[in-house]
Amino acid sequence: MALADRVDEMLRGLPRGWERARIELSVEEEDEADRASLILAPATPGRSGSTFTVYVHNGTQRLAPTPELVRRVVARLDAEGIRGRVRLAGHEDATETPMPAEAPEDHGSLAGSWDALVRRLPPDWSDLYAEVELDSTDYVERGALMLAPVNPARYGEAAAFRFRCANRTGYGVAAGMARRSLERLDEEGITGRVRALRVLSDTSSAFTQGPVWRVDGRSV
Repeated sequence: MALADRVDEMLRGLPRGWERARIELSVEEEDEADRASLILAPATPGRSGSTFTVYVHNGTQRLAPTPELVRRVVARLDAEGIRGRVRLAGHEDATETPMPAEAPEDHGSLAGSWDALVRRLPPDWSDLYAEVELDSTDYVERGALMLAPVNPARYGEAAAFRFRCANRTGYGVAAGMARRSLERLDEEGITGRVRALRVLSDTSSAFTQGPVWRVDGRSV
């Protein structure tokens, strides 16, 4: 059975309402591992030798990688003739987290949206690549100034900024500073949306600044 078909079979076999699955893929030929790493890069896998770990996110939380993305990159391994073994190493079901009475969720503010996003992340999240999309291009110049502490980057023509956030150590702004920067936008009357584009869990930054994502040919 092709690797992509096996991944599809495993994900379809998960219970309804699953939230996150952990898939381990081992390449049979060790000298193919580097090439496999490049092909799997859009799924932001962890790697140990010739074994790759991919966290697949389901549902409407806009977290990546999605089941469709993972199926697509694994299908590329099949197309390149890279053989391997794949197994479902675990999964998590969606859980409802009750909101504390003293801290109701504020859907109308960027800081409130950030709080909601962080609550949806896995407990062991370590690295986040996020985007702030502003409601008007008129906000871009002032927004860049307010977001300066998160080291924002522009991509394309959209009125949006992207930044990295680290939960414990490594490259990226601290979650608390990210929230404060978004709070500053709220104070200025700048409106928009916050979303997670990439997220990794339990990474180790020993001897490095942490993982690197490739977006449109650029390292972020």
